[in-house]
Order: sequence, then structure tokens, then C-alpha cells
Amino acid sequence: MTGWTAGEKHLIAATAVLAPSVHNTQPWVLEFHDTHVSLYERLDRALPHHDPLGRDRLISCGAALEHVVSAMRVLGWAPEIELRHDRVHPDEIARITAPGRTEPSDLDRRRQRAISARRSHREPFAPWPVEDRLRREVLGTHTVDGVGLRAVTGPEETAALARLLNHSALVLRADRAYQRELTAWTAPVPQPLPGAGVSSATRRVSTLPWAGLVPRTTAVPDVGFLADRLSREFLVLVETPDDGRYDHVRAGMAAEQVWLTAVAGLAGSLLTQPFQLREVRAGLVESLVLGGFPQLLLRFGHLSGGNDHDARQ
Repeated sequence: MTGWTAGEKHLIAATAVLAPSVHNTQPWVLEFHDTHVSLYERLDRALPHHDPLGRDRLISCGAALEHVVSAMRVLGWAPEIELRHDRVHPDEIARITAPGRTEPSDLDRRRQRAISARRSHREPFAPWPVEDRLRREVLGTHTVDGVGLRAVTGPEETAALARLLNHSALVLRADRAYQRELTAWTAPVPQPLPGAGVSSATRRVSTLPWAGLVPRTTAVPDVGFLADRLSREFLVLVETPDDGRYDHVRAGMAAEQVWLTAVAGLAGSLLTQPFQLREVRAGLVESLVLGGFPQLLLRFGHLSGGNDHDARQ
């Protein structure tokens, strides 16, 4: 191709903005060139206390990259992704070219519609379980090489996850630096603009695992109560064979594909904060007998009515 039209640029950029990101920081920027689009990570959106290694930032960039690719496909392009990390442009995540045209598939159109519908669910789910058909559909949906999906099932695995989430919540609640950083990225409005932080409304959800965020006022439930709640949810762990930059980006891409598939019948949210603690990741590897590195947890369920959805992040 030899350039992008104004309409194409607008759709691609607007679709990227709808990607979920850590603390709604939107830590990426797009550059349009005649032959490609470059996705860069924004190092000025770093969260040194929550995300000291930048893993969540790269996962967020992976989700944005998936949105860019989705928009290109709906526009009739056949995008190709080159993940990058070089000395000349150390903050460049990927270059996306569009060497050919192709008719968008029904899946392409469904995913693009799902992007507009996706929200983070900050409340308990309905008490009935997710059907096996939906579980299989969600687990079989992603097309990202080098990323595995692992459902958390059974009382032993659920109890182990509950212990680890309980531990991470207590640690983060007591971490003053983390609390200051979370406060700095909390906006006193119901729906903050993209990149403007999370809503203070999420703080009204005072018990885990529903809110994900752990402000100082969080009432951490006991392990038994938490395990019982988790046992009613469809929990999907995203893991990678290694723990490098490309693995984090790919994990974000795969997680977003999974989430967009689930939007058609389920509500969901994504948890990354507990994974910042080494002992939590090590505990997951041991208790779930994982062969790779756990990167994030997706939780799904049916809506229970009322105020079901919260912010986009």
C-alpha cells in the first residue's frame, strides 16, 4: 500500500483507544507511515510501584495491537505483524503492514462489534455456571502462537488461587507506594476518558476478586469465602513459554481475542495485579502444575442484572 486514508486512520486509532489497559493508562501511541503503522509503548505512562518491570504495560500494548489488527481487517486489509525491539527504536512494539486486500470475515466483523461492547465487569456474576459450550468456544478462540490458556477448575485449584489472591490483596493494601500511585491514577468521575485513570466508583466495590484494584479501604474476604466465590466463575489463566517482552505482548493479544469472543454471551474482567508478586506467580506454577509463566487471569460469568458493567479498563 502507499498510504492511509483519513477515514482509515480515524477508525484504526479510535479502535485502539478502546483496548483495555493497566489503570486505564493507555500506554501506547500509533504512528502512521505510508507502508505501515507503528505501535510504540509510552514510557511516560510507567507505573513504577505497580508495574516495575513494565509487564502490564506490554500486555496492554498487546491488547491495543489486537484492536489495530481488527480494524485493518474490517477495512478490508490483510495485516501482517512484526514484533520489534531494537536499539534504534527501543520503544517500538510492532509494525503492522497491509500488503494485500481481503474481504473481512464474519469473525472479523463480530470481533469489531465486540470491541465497542466490551466492558470490565466489577460486580459478582449471576450464580449459575457458564455452559460447557461457551467454555469450549472461549478456550478455543485465540490464534496467537506461543500463548496457552488454562482453565482453573476443581476445589483444590480454586482454593490455591484463593489463597494467592488473598495474599496479594493483603500485600498491596499495605503497600503505601502502591496506594499513592493508585490514588494518582484514580479519577472522580464514573467514566474517565481513555488514558485518564480508573474511576473512583470502582472503589465502592469493597471485596475481592470483583474489583481487581486494591485500595486501602478494600475489605479482603477470608480464603474460604473467596474460594467459594471463585468456584462459581469461569477462570482462564493465560500463560507463555517464556517471560520476555514478546511473551507479554502476545499474552495481551491472546487475552483480548479471548475476551472479545466471550462478549457475545458473557461478562468478564482481567486481573494482572496479583501477578506482580513473585510468590504469587511461583505459587500458581506449583499449585496448577504449569509448564510456562502465568501472565494474567480472565474471569467470566453471566450478568446478574442491575449496574453490571464498569469502566473500559
